[in-house]
Amino acid sequence: MRGSMGPLGRFLRDRRAVAGLVILAVETLAVLLLPALFGLAPNLTDAAAGFWAPPSASHWLGTDDVGRDVLARLLCGGRVSLLVGFSAAGISLGVGVPLGLLAGWRQGSKWEYGIMRLADVFQSFPSIVLVLCLVSLVGASVWNIVAVIGLLGWTGIARLVYANTLTVREREYALAARALGGRWTTILRRNVLPNAVGPVWAVLPLRVGRAILSESSLSFLGVGIRTPQASWGSLIQYATNTAVFVGRPWIWVPPAVCIVVTVVSLQWVGDGLRNALDPRFYIGPKT
Repeated sequence: MRGSMGPLGRFLRDRRAVAGLVILAVETLAVLLLPALFGLAPNLTDAAAGFWAPPSASHWLGTDDVGRDVLARLLCGGRVSLLVGFSAAGISLGVGVPLGLLAGWRQGSKWEYGIMRLADVFQSFPSIVLVLCLVSLVGASVWNIVAVIGLLGWTGIARLVYANTLTVREREYALAARALGGRWTTILRRNVLPNAVGPVWAVLPLRVGRAILSESSLSFLGVGIRTPQASWGSLIQYATNTAVFVGRPWIWVPPAVCIVVTVVSLQWVGDGLRNALDPRFYIGPKT
């Protein structure tokens, strides 16, 4: 029964994966639609409410140090954090997949040696230190952060595709295509890529989560998203002030919860995709 179940069926039977997908969908719709629907302005100061106002009917999560609505900044900051996460993961995917395919297909060539040694160089540095240095050099705009995190995150995807390509290139259908004189680019596109890239889809949600955490770390350390623009990481930076950390938890707890919930949901979705794409991991529905 389990062996005949398709990938979609296995994914839908994983309750944690479906819950994670629903949470991510709700979060995405909330950060995109609610500010416009409720007229929330993230950079508008409410002089009547005052600074550091606690949660109230007019400001559900209170106000910050200059009287801006924290809920508005939380939602608009969510746009930035999710944009950084998904865009950086897309860049890592776009760079890592072609390089991994090329290295695996040209096994034993200078291409394999050069790409794999380059991956070794990138992975030899602590990722957060390298990201900090590069963002400090190029500037802390949103798209600079996306580019830096994305370009530094290709190595894991490239190694995964490389390992899968080494296996797929020796299978019968790939050997037959080569024996019939097919062009290597055509064989890679039609025969190798669809079979080598499958596990990457299970890893991609984890890459999104890591990118969100990297952006949050940068903003928390003060070298990421700069005010007046908000992100979940920049909102957590208020917690570095002892008075805010102890006496005004409504400022930093909501973005911290959003980060944790988002990363955990992405983890659940990634596990569900892994189980769905490879039946060997499927052990039945999870509660």
